[in-house]
Amino acid sequence: MKRVMIVGQPGAGKSTLARALGQRTGLPVVHIDCIHWQPGWVERDRASKIALMRAEEERDAWIIEGGLSATWDTRLARADTVIVLEFPTWLRLWRVVKRRIEYAGGQTRPDLPPDCPERFDAAFLRWIWDTRHSNRLRNRALIARAAPRRTHLLTGPRAVRRFLRDLDSGGFAGQ
Repeated sequence: MKRVMIVGQPGAGKSTLARALGQRTGLPVVHIDCIHWQPGWVERDRASKIALMRAEEERDAWIIEGGLSATWDTRLARADTVIVLEFPTWLRLWRVVKRRIEYAGGQTRPDLPPDCPERFDAAFLRWIWDTRHSNRLRNRALIARAAPRRTHLLTGPRAVRRFLRDLDSGGFAGQ
């Protein structure tokens, strides 16, 4: 495992899993939110995001977590491991709300650029709800395209814990 692609919908735990894998493997972790956003919640233009992602993809080793689906094909071409987190919508919504509470008071999460305090609005929650089916189908299609790479569909926290436990013991969950 040298190049790991982690995708999933908001609140599924992509960043948390990427950090855990990075600690276990020593692989550098790339959070797409740090490519998407600049300090102060300033969004980068599409061309800049894609250029930054292409530079990360070209490295010898990485764990890249997050969306930016415009780069999925090139990322997938380099990845040797693909992990899709597919958690229930209610759990993801709860985690997004919990995350907002946890990072209240202007704190920035470790997977975001500086000066990007946690935000919370109804539009984001509505987007999570409205895209729950289409994003699930898109992630499933990614799994189908990922063969023959190691592919892991983790459907809840228990599956993530099992995957990490199997990794710690020298095996790979879901193979």
